[in-house]
Amino acid sequence: EVLAWDGPHADLVAAFADAARRAVASERPVLVAGPGQGEHGARTLVAQPLLIENSGAAGALGIVTGGKPGPGLLGALAEVARYACGQLELAELDASRARLDRAEVRALRAQISPHFIYNALNTIASFVRTDPARARELILEFADFTRYSFRAAGEFTVLSDELRNIERYLALERARFGDALQVRLRIAPEVLGVVLPFLALQPLVENAVRHGIAGRRGGGTIAIVATDAGTDCLISVEDDGAGMDPDLLRSGALDAIESGSGPAGSGESAHVGLANVDDRLRAAFGNDYGLIVETAPGAGTKVSLRVPKFRPGVRA
Repeated sequence: EVLAWDGPHADLVAAFADAARRAVASERPVLVAGPGQGEHGARTLVAQPLLIENSGAAGALGIVTGGKPGPGLLGALAEVARYACGQLELAELDASRARLDRAEVRALRAQISPHFIYNALNTIASFVRTDPARARELILEFADFTRYSFRAAGEFTVLSDELRNIERYLALERARFGDALQVRLRIAPEVLGVVLPFLALQPLVENAVRHGIAGRRGGGTIAIVATDAGTDCLISVEDDGAGMDPDLLRSGALDAIESGSGPAGSGESAHVGLANVDDRLRAAFGNDYGLIVETAPGAGTKVSLRVPKFRPGVRA
């Protein structure tokens, strides 16, 4: 299909389409000499294939010239074709990156603990007869939590929306744990509009509850802090729970922790989505913006991250 034709000689569209098909099939330029007389005499049509690395020919770029084209004109056409190929490769790279981002978000959603969902529903059920009003509140929180977590739009969100969804999650967990789960929030108002990857904080808080607090006798406290740090926003999620061996972090990094080699003790992954969040932060903002994990057995865990207040091309 001819996508565009600029200038005269439109009577050669069919001839160019045929030459373009041959150029694409052979991955070599095709010259068609004298395809009919134009108003300015003899004409030559040249079809230059657009060759994408590791993908073959994506199409063809053509020119019509009077007489026989010389090396200079053919070289200029090849250069223009190379430029067009570069733009196509950049567009495909952007599309691939967007597909990867969507795949990583889907993977992260799939890692949201099924046990949390089961426990939340069981907790709600326990309130249905004893406190119907409370049960209704929790049902609404659960509905809003799942609606946000499984939304279809956007790979990024703002901190205020992410924190609101965490509040829904913690409301459901506090209904289950009661006073055994304490939460402290310290959020600087000026960073509420900071843009960060969608579901970047939810896994950190879920890990703090599941592995820091749930298995600890007497419960514990989770602290979520977001502060203004000049051009960046600093965010941390800290628990005073079981902690883990820091050698696991040094030897296997976050991927090894997720494989189940950590102190989960239940056959589940020791930590949900940490490598996913780390990868997405680095992809969005650069390698200076990955996760930092501080932990020790019996000393709790603190996960910190930095997010730039502004980054061109990154918006919710």
